Amino acid sequence: MGSLTDVPGIRVGHVQRNDAGWLTGVTVVLPPPGTVGSVDVQGGGPATHETDALDPTSLVSVVDAVVLTGGSAYGLTSAGGVQRWCEENGRGFAVPGGVVPIVPAAAIFDLGRGGDFSARPTPEMGYAATAAAAGEKEGHDVGRGNVGAGTGALLGRTFKGGVGTASVTLDSGVVVAALAVVNALGLPIVNPGPVVEPAKTLDFDKLNHREDKLNHREDKLNGPAPLNTTLVVVATNAVLDVAECKRTAAASHAGIARALNPSHTLADGDTVFCLATGGLALDRSDETARQISLITLQSAAADVVRLAILDGVASAEPVSTPAGDYGVYGAE
Repeated sequence: MGSLTDVPGIRVGHVQRNDAGWLTGVTVVLPPPGTVGSVDVQGGGPATHETDALDPTSLVSVVDAVVLTGGSAYGLTSAGGVQRWCEENGRGFAVPGGVVPIVPAAAIFDLGRGGDFSARPTPEMGYAATAAAAGEKEGHDVGRGNVGAGTGALLGRTFKGGVGTASVTLDSGVVVAALAVVNALGLPIVNPGPVVEPAKTLDFDKLNHREDKLNHREDKLNGPAPLNTTLVVVATNAVLDVAECKRTAAASHAGIARALNPSHTLADGDTVFCLATGGLALDRSDETARQISLITLQSAAADVVRLAILDGVASAEPVSTPAGDYGVYGAE
């Protein structure tokens, strides 16, 4: 199954609170210096920060950190703490007098799920998650389930969502990996593809049984307006420019659609970041080779996004808060 940290140099840090009315957290992906990145937003209700800076026509091409956070738009303040850590460590776009860290961020809606609407991620939590990532060893295990930005994540407004991750190594040696925060309106598609099974195998008979039961609970699912988002970071050790990262992020959205139904709705802020650390050159010996290399990488990216989402569903644990009880999808 693998994880995002199978890409050399990538580190992940989680910080969360799940007590005293809190059920939220922050996840920071800290890439090695010089990592190129872009983003593609296809959901209708995103909460994002600094994503315009990752457009291929913009000035910068390097990403210093990516922040995935709870707290909806309020939680985006956690990126300020990540920027502070980066500045203190000399990471950022060089300008006269110092650096300006390039720290894009995206948030899920989890407000009030712990019982306190005002309990949302802070700059201090962002700083702590970055420090946690920086303190990890190369290739470290990545926390899954109810951690970081997945702490308050839900699935179908009824079940617990969470953080999942997966990776694949191509014949060329290129590593393609993904980390997903699953907070989706949709439910898992229970017909797995022919790729690789998730780390924790889901019982698809149970899932089908649960889906049948859900068909009789439309009254609950048709309650308050849904507010959801699946956030993804795709990473690779391949050499990509910003435009190729943008196209890879766009192609990776296919993995969301393969894993969740519905996806990319007006109520979802589905967002995919793509990071390329540049450790291994693709075959660009001629135009045909270039196209085949990129198509192969982008196809793999969609596959690992699907697996990361299923892993997030499988890794989630039930929670009980003053705001509600959230079980595990597929459990009896």
